[in-house]
Amino acid sequence: MSEPPAVPDPREMRVSNDDRERVAQVLHDAMAEGRLTVGELEERLDQVYAAKVFRDLEPLVRDLPVGGQAPRLPVPATPAPAPAAANRVGGRGTSSAAVAILSGSVRKGVWTVPPTFTSFALMGGVEIDLTEARFEDAETTIQAYAIMGGIEITVPDDIAVQVNGIGFMGAFENRVQNQGQPRPGTPLVKINGLALMGGVEVRRRKRNKDQQQIEE
Repeated sequence: MSEPPAVPDPREMRVSNDDRERVAQVLHDAMAEGRLTVGELEERLDQVYAAKVFRDLEPLVRDLPVGGQAPRLPVPATPAPAPAAANRVGGRGTSSAAVAILSGSVRKGVWTVPPTFTSFALMGGVEIDLTEARFEDAETTIQAYAIMGGIEITVPDDIAVQVNGIGFMGAFENRVQNQGQPRPGTPLVKINGLALMGGVEVRRRKRNKDQQQIEE
């Protein structure tokens, strides 16, 4: 098992212009209170505006109280952990159809699937990959129609799938083993349609970064 990536030191994070201005205001206030001379203020301001990371700002305000307390630099918060894989529902659909007529069409990567998605392949090919997709509703229907063409639908292992397509002089292949009603919070994807002298294949991909093989 690989080690998780180390959390970066917040003091090594890059500062923004707003961060520099906040520290500059602390220095101006200190000069107005008589804690710094004009020369000291100018010297420290030069260092403030030359600062690149938060570590550069720390020594400039370390000896200056703010409201009776030592100043707190605006250190960025540690990023929150990513949501669980099953937390996939929400957002607006970004694409409602994939059409390939004597050509190809692909829907993959990060995208949001609407409640009803239609795929149509006429002497062409369509690839639909739901591995990184989100879903507008908890229940989604994908209509797949392949006429002398092919449609390939890849689903991850953290959603429930029901396949009810028909093959006529073609094949509507379901390689997904665990079907049925989803657990609470898990999206349900229903796949139906027709393969006429063509093929529709539904297969599952594991969302494990150490094991990216598609089940055959």
